[in-house]
Amino acid sequence: MPDEPTTRSVKISADERTGWSSERPRRDGSPPRPPDVSVRSRVLSPSDQLRYSPGSLLMIVSGSAPDRDRFAKGLIDTRSLLSLGKVRELLAGRTPEEEIAERAQEVLDAAVTKRMEAGETVVVTAEGLDAGEREHYVRIAARAKRPRHLILVEANRADVQGEDRSALNDLRRRLDAGELGQEGFQTVLRIGGDSVSELKRIVFRPPPRDD
Repeated sequence: MPDEPTTRSVKISADERTGWSSERPRRDGSPPRPPDVSVRSRVLSPSDQLRYSPGSLLMIVSGSAPDRDRFAKGLIDTRSLLSLGKVRELLAGRTPEEEIAERAQEVLDAAVTKRMEAGETVVVTAEGLDAGEREHYVRIAARAKRPRHLILVEANRADVQGEDRSALNDLRRRLDAGELGQEGFQTVLRIGGDSVSELKRIVFRPPPRDD
């Protein structure tokens, strides 16, 4: 009677042979999981100057569009500042009215992607308070391995639309609790009242060297 073999054959699954990835189609046929962009988030305190790394994505969010735009235009270099509103203005008269909304998003996405991949600073003023909008730009920056930051500019209650108040309150709560790291933001800041006027500069420079 022949001797029994001393080794066993082990069947290795395709996932184990090639390495598992969250972007692989799942076995149940459902769409692949999007990459995890969550990070540890730090809640900043208002000051007279904010410093971010060059090549960062900074999102400016507010319950009031005028307050958001006034804050951004007063402190951000216009060459770094992007928004759907600005793109829509550029397309007006050049693109059929019914196509402007879709075309503006495509143009803005292309500009953000190109600048992020080139390591350039990008500041985006969010249209609203929807987490999906923030995630959209965070994922563009994450693919380019760029830092992501958020500033929430507070507004008077009377300037916030009623339908936005619940979303704004939720964003405030999650920001103060440091939970926006789950959305992919490394730092977050809530600023309002006198703190807005006390902030004089937002710069995108490396920290000074200690010589």
